[in-house]
Amino acid sequence: MAAMISFCFQSCFIFALLFFFSTLFLFAFLFKKPKNDLPPSPPSLPVIGYLHLIFFFFFGENFHQKIFTLEFYEKLFTQDFRLKVFTKDFLLLFASIHKTFEKITSTYGPFLQLRILNLRIVLVSSASCMVFGSFGFIRAPYGDYWKFMKKLIMTKVLGSQALERSRGIREVELERFYKNLLDKAKKKESVDIGEEAIRLVTNTLGKMSIGSSFSQDNNNDATKVSQLCVEFGALSHEFFFAQVFHKLLQKLGISLLKRNIMDVSRRYEDLLERILVKYEEKLDEHQGNECMDAFLADESAEYKITGKNIKALLAELFFGAGDSSASTTQWAMAEIINNPNILKRLREEIDFVVGKKRLVQETDLPKLPYLQAVINETLRMHPVGAVFPREFQQECTIGGFYIAKGTTLVINAYGVMRDPDYWEDPNKFKPERFLASSGSSWQEERREQAMKFLPFGGGRRRCP
Repeated sequence: MAAMISFCFQSCFIFALLFFFSTLFLFAFLFKKPKNDLPPSPPSLPVIGYLHLIFFFFFGENFHQKIFTLEFYEKLFTQDFRLKVFTKDFLLLFASIHKTFEKITSTYGPFLQLRILNLRIVLVSSASCMVFGSFGFIRAPYGDYWKFMKKLIMTKVLGSQALERSRGIREVELERFYKNLLDKAKKKESVDIGEEAIRLVTNTLGKMSIGSSFSQDNNNDATKVSQLCVEFGALSHEFFFAQVFHKLLQKLGISLLKRNIMDVSRRYEDLLERILVKYEEKLDEHQGNECMDAFLADESAEYKITGKNIKALLAELFFGAGDSSASTTQWAMAEIINNPNILKRLREEIDFVVGKKRLVQETDLPKLPYLQAVINETLRMHPVGAVFPREFQQECTIGGFYIAKGTTLVINAYGVMRDPDYWEDPNKFKPERFLASSGSSWQEERREQAMKFLPFGGGRRRCP
């Protein structure tokens, strides 16, 4: 009898505690006073925050038929949210994250505060929001080593003087690229423009950085580099989530994409190791290659660059430039083919400036404003980095809204560059928008576009 009374007492006590804390939690959740200076937010759920919003747009209506009823979402959101926007294919889903954010911001606004589990996110999808504080408020983690490496790259690889010195290399590789296409055309063979563009970029970067053109020295290496660039490009579509959620997942013991990343990294490291060994064996033949000289020969440098540093840098250069260049080239050709008037005007400009007896040279580019406009319009409509995250190292205020330290800032470049408030007919391919209008200088046009044209990201870590 006493045992039964004790058991009932314990059960009642546990029930009372659960009821008390549940009531307390519910009261705090329902009646807590929101901080007035925080950015606006769409409706959220306890614990998971806005995770359901992300997955709802990602997987379409069929996915949520398995979890919640559609009527629930019809009441919580709007009818448009029921449309199936994405396919179930994993890579395609992550490739369309910018469209996911566009759907969210079309209903809840261009400047939002989101919370996914314990992670705070500020989502920016409009050029008007970008103007507040410019990019100076973005404090992405960086240190002396990062600044040293950036300076090294900008002076030895991508600086104006370095690019001028290596112009001959690019002309030779372009000539080889042209002859290869011409040869295939004569044989009536099909051409994969994306693959050829990757090969051109990797050969050019290889010659500029390590003095070796993959196709010239080892065509098998060129094929491997191209294949790895394609694999990395597909994998990079998932990097947004890996970058945003890595701290949270690390606490849970989950390594998102680690297996896939390590597999590509291992194969690429083996390839670069073999290439670097060949370079060091024939060091005398590569005298004057300032990029590798800076890495290997400068004993007085502020930081000692190891072999792993060099391989990582080369991988970033090849991956970053290879896949993005191929994608941009394919999109540009697709847009030009689908717009015959643009193709006609572009050919007329090139024929007038260059003629029909030689290839376009880098020195011709300043005289080809419409060609530059076509490229810029391609990058606007099909940005290389549609979404890029940053992290606040200290609290600040943007547009009157308080942003806490540690908040992840997500710039939806896709949304910014299709903002109808700043771009006329944003979903139409109109290169003319990048031509300086009458009465305004090139510098004025450049300043006006600075905060709404973000094809390569922004801030300290923007793609050079």
